[in-house]
Amino acid sequence: MANTQAIRINQFGGPEQLAMTEVPLPPPGPREVQVRHTAIGINYIDTYHRSGLYPLPLPSGVGMEAAAVVEAVGSEVEGLTEGDRVAYGCGAPGAYSLRRNLVAELLIKVPASISDETAAAMMLKGMTAEYLLHRTYPVQAGEWVLFHAAAGGLGTFAIQWLRHLGARVIGTAGSAAKCARALELGCEHVLNYRENDWVKQLRDLTAGQGVSVVYDGVGRATFWNSLDCLRTRGMMVSLGNASGPAPAVEPTALSQRGSLFLTRPSLAAYVSTREDLLLSANRVLEVVQSGAVNVQIGARYPLEDAVQAHKDLEARSTTGALLLLPKG
Repeated sequence: MANTQAIRINQFGGPEQLAMTEVPLPPPGPREVQVRHTAIGINYIDTYHRSGLYPLPLPSGVGMEAAAVVEAVGSEVEGLTEGDRVAYGCGAPGAYSLRRNLVAELLIKVPASISDETAAAMMLKGMTAEYLLHRTYPVQAGEWVLFHAAAGGLGTFAIQWLRHLGARVIGTAGSAAKCARALELGCEHVLNYRENDWVKQLRDLTAGQGVSVVYDGVGRATFWNSLDCLRTRGMMVSLGNASGPAPAVEPTALSQRGSLFLTRPSLAAYVSTREDLLLSANRVLEVVQSGAVNVQIGARYPLEDAVQAHKDLEARSTTGALLLLPKG
């Protein structure tokens, strides 16, 4: 049995819990392939796994998204061969590694027109944007939409896609520089959610009506204000906890604000079958290849610098997608 190197956690906690470790790598099982990672995506969910907010059995690998090259194929795998370029954005954590085995059905072939770095930065964030904009709340041209953390990894992807759909997008960000970046990406207006009057600003921008849907990955710091931004029968999509978990909500809080809808979706539920995974991934590939979405890479780190990458991500000092680059 061969070995490989991987970033793993032995207990929950801060970024310092991420440690490079030598781990065994058996041959792939009958339905698996063995891949060598060429670029690895960093996502906020990785910090939730590391901290224990979303607990994993320990010890555990970390990371949900990567681009790779197939190096070995299990006996029952069809449609993949050694040397194929692939990418993935779902499945068990473990992308922070040089090599790993994966169930073949989780993998998507990467076309020659898309680089490894782009593929690694677009699968989880792209498929998340796909289900949010097309299936959780199918956004229509001309609708007002509020998207929080508009300059982040998911935000930079989703804002461009919303613009492509013809939505009128209001973004939020936590600094003047990030607000400016979100405007460049296609927001019609960008508000600083650290300012006390941003809800009033949004209401004024929408002539008092509010927005049709709010996509909120910030969590605790923006949750109640997000509800107050919605039009009658609008939808609140709570999709992350960057500032801490969202508060508990009494159903009457939704009726009092205009019969609102509240959902807390997950990518796993939207790509739980191979059919749904291909639907989502193909839409992502199409919108990127069309040029409507330009995948924004904000920073690159060597794989062994995963601790610093997590510190930067949680400090909200980054924009765009972050990548880990393995050696070997």
